[in-house]
Amino acid sequence: MTQLTQVAPPQPDAPDDQDDPAVSSTRSGWLTLGISSLGILAVFLDSTVLFVAFEDIGRSFPSVSAPTLAWVLNGYTITFAALVVPAGKIADRLGHRRAFLSGLAVFTVASALCAAAPSAGALVGFRVLQAVGAAMLLPSSLALVLRAFPREQIPVAVAVWGAMGALAAAIGPSLGSVLIEVGGWRWVFLINLPIGAATLYAGARVFVESRDPESRIPAPVGILLIASSAALVSLAVLEGEGWGWTSGRTVAAFGGGLVLLGVFVPHQRWVAAPALDLALFESHNYRWANAGTLAFGIAFTAMFFSSILFLTNVWDWEIWQAGLGVSPGPLLVAMLAPLMGRLAMRTGQRPLLMVGGVMFALGGLWRLAFLGEEADYLVDYLPSMLLTGIGVALIIPQQSSVVAQAIPPNRLGVGSGANQAIRQFGGTFGVALTITLIGVPESLAEAVSHFDRIWWLMIGGGLLSAVLASRLRTAPTQPAASPQPVAAAARR
Repeated sequence: MTQLTQVAPPQPDAPDDQDDPAVSSTRSGWLTLGISSLGILAVFLDSTVLFVAFEDIGRSFPSVSAPTLAWVLNGYTITFAALVVPAGKIADRLGHRRAFLSGLAVFTVASALCAAAPSAGALVGFRVLQAVGAAMLLPSSLALVLRAFPREQIPVAVAVWGAMGALAAAIGPSLGSVLIEVGGWRWVFLINLPIGAATLYAGARVFVESRDPESRIPAPVGILLIASSAALVSLAVLEGEGWGWTSGRTVAAFGGGLVLLGVFVPHQRWVAAPALDLALFESHNYRWANAGTLAFGIAFTAMFFSSILFLTNVWDWEIWQAGLGVSPGPLLVAMLAPLMGRLAMRTGQRPLLMVGGVMFALGGLWRLAFLGEEADYLVDYLPSMLLTGIGVALIIPQQSSVVAQAIPPNRLGVGSGANQAIRQFGGTFGVALTITLIGVPESLAEAVSHFDRIWWLMIGGGLLSAVLASRLRTAPTQPAASPQPVAAAARR
């Protein structure tokens, strides 16, 4: 059976309590989690801040249409989604520590280039480079965390790891709005530089290397097939209204994307080194958790992106007001996610995921019932943010922990990478659907009715997530007995 090998990097500062393995192991695990989470914070912060910066970027490039400008977002997510699985396999082969640090370096340099981009085309190109770095570090980050904790503690560790995304969503809009007010959208990329530098320094000192020497580098054909498929479908969704939904170009883009997807699946079955190991999906929980990840990824991205657009375009709020206005929901996620991880250890993830889907759908239903032209934040908007915040806290970390527990120990990089790829594909379609469904309304009343389409998408996505979660087979996990009291008694 294939085994992961671990190689410790040079450790200039040895732990003080090496005589107590339990304390040393716990400290190492939480250090690994904390440092890797900083890298994740940079990646997710960049995504949430750009939702706030989208309109400011458009003002810098007034000749670029909204569907075209959407490639600043979708070029990143498509590239990320296409590369994160093969990047996970490469990390399994070459080492998770090496992949994380290399990816973070690429992401940080690309952030500086994005800040200096002279045109929308250059910005899209540098965003693609950012996505390459993010794809390298994200699955490696989770693999490092999963290897640092015993299996029974994975729900809590993954919940804390996932909470960094929620924290980024909480601080991203308000931080982004402040940066935009002070210096413009270019500053939202510069914020990644100090985070990246600090994480690189700490990770090089703390992370323990792990790898699977038998993992094979994937063939590039599969990567091109899945990336091209997602790009064509996104292009059809983004441009369909302008081209005409039944026009030759729209049909060709949709059809081409589906054909490439149809070629991708059998190609991955017979190629010697697939970009996506379809055998992973033979696991019941892995298959259904990823289906839920795709459904909720679409609904969540549409909700978050449209929230900013609604507050600025319908209620005519300033960008800093919109940033603060959407923060309570993600902040609630950041506070609740670790608690939900501990609750999942006692109940299993399935009931939490089902309740979370219903709560998210109720948040969309509240918006559908109350949001209109007149601004009443406390009554009409805030309750929906709290409902969706509870829903997200119940769903995203638990989806990740179900996936993590279904992955064989020697496939952590590729298994977690596939899950992140599916989440990113969901985000890509969420952005495309948001821009398409909102369109270019000619009046305030028409704008409200167009946003109602997004709220329906939220309701459907939440309920579908709950239905898919009902297919999971999860059970409570019993934490292993801690050896710390024995060690303490021995010292006494």
